[in-house]
Amino acid sequence: MKLHNLEAPASHKKRKRVGRGQGSGMGEQSGRGHNGQKSRSGSKLKSWFEGGQMPLQRRIPKFGFTNRFRKEYQALNVQKVSDFVEAGRLEDNISREDLVNAGLVDTNERVKLLGTGEIDKKVTIEVDACSNSAKEKVEAAGGTVTIKK
Repeated sequence: MKLHNLEAPASHKKRKRVGRGQGSGMGEQSGRGHNGQKSRSGSKLKSWFEGGQMPLQRRIPKFGFTNRFRKEYQALNVQKVSDFVEAGRLEDNISREDLVNAGLVDTNERVKLLGTGEIDKKVTIEVDACSNSAKEKVEAAGGTVTIKK
């Protein structure tokens, strides 16, 4: 035996000849089983076809609406800003880059300042959006909120 004589076992597989009599093992129904839609010639069914039963995509109720133009914001609470300023991780004048560097927000996310918690330091903060309660709390402490457009 030499290398050029070697053959893979399935390299010369014979094709199945169906409908050529009982002796072939593929006679009568030719491997299609007994009767039914899939035993007929020209039978092609879509993968989602359910035999005339009400299809799944029509049985399940549809509710609501998804706005394709919705703007997602990453929440930032006043309390968190206050904690970071007290810990010395943020200065009194806070820009978006400062928030990213401190690890409070992600780089490409819009930021919305929310009013949960208390703040007593005077800070100037730049965000993409702000709730009324957050703005009131920051201004009550003597600071300002700048909304970047």
